[in-house]
Amino acid sequence: MIPINRLINSIHLNLDLYFKKNIMRLLLSSNSTLFGEPYLQFCKDDINNFLHENKTIKVLFIPFAGVTFSYDEYLDKVIKGLDNSEITITSIHQYQDKKSAITAADAIMVGGGNSFKLLNEIYQNDILETMQQQVKNGTPYIGWSAGSNLACPTIKTTNDMPIVCPPTFDALNFIPFQINPHYIHGNPPGYNGETREQRLLEFLEVNPTIAVVGLREGTILQLDDNKLKLIGDKEARIFKHQQEFYELEATSDFNFLLK
Repeated sequence: MIPINRLINSIHLNLDLYFKKNIMRLLLSSNSTLFGEPYLQFCKDDINNFLHENKTIKVLFIPFAGVTFSYDEYLDKVIKGLDNSEITITSIHQYQDKKSAITAADAIMVGGGNSFKLLNEIYQNDILETMQQQVKNGTPYIGWSAGSNLACPTIKTTNDMPIVCPPTFDALNFIPFQINPHYIHGNPPGYNGETREQRLLEFLEVNPTIAVVGLREGTILQLDDNKLKLIGDKEARIFKHQQEFYELEATSDFNFLLK
């Protein structure tokens, strides 16, 4: 007969593993680089701490958003930017069996670039559902810019030009709201085109049931233990249909966006 204390400890361990497996862990950055800084400098510590806390060793990088440089160059840039000897970063383009590469990874990292190209190659390689399954089962996900757009229900709030046409705008749908990365309010002097705010209000007019977070450069949204928080010293701007937009700072409660 199993001693009662061993049985209780076993139940606690199994419950702990179950809940850990069924909680998504996301780190979604507005951008990769602040003006005048080296690549990934501002978010380097946040990414490395996130990987360390999740006991990550094997990181799979997805470079499909890159356009004007090779995937090998992109991978090298990320490895140098994070400068983390505790992890091994490989790129999905190095694998013949891309689905197996995803399921074997301790964490998935998706870089910025063009969101349309990123999503198009995700569909071309038939890996969207595999990514969804792994991350929803507990594999940590890190994205910046286009990689953060990919975590949303769609990529409709990207700032990018549609240089290719994916079969749909539907993305990973890890979060129930949209992100607009690199968010900036107003326009530069002498520029008379639509502001970012006007573009997002257009989105809300035809997509009235979903909120948008204007995520300013230098800030990150982190989802862990079913709690959403803002990292950084700039406020995030919240847009909802037929409501006045408003600002939230890092100490604010963001969990309402998950409902």
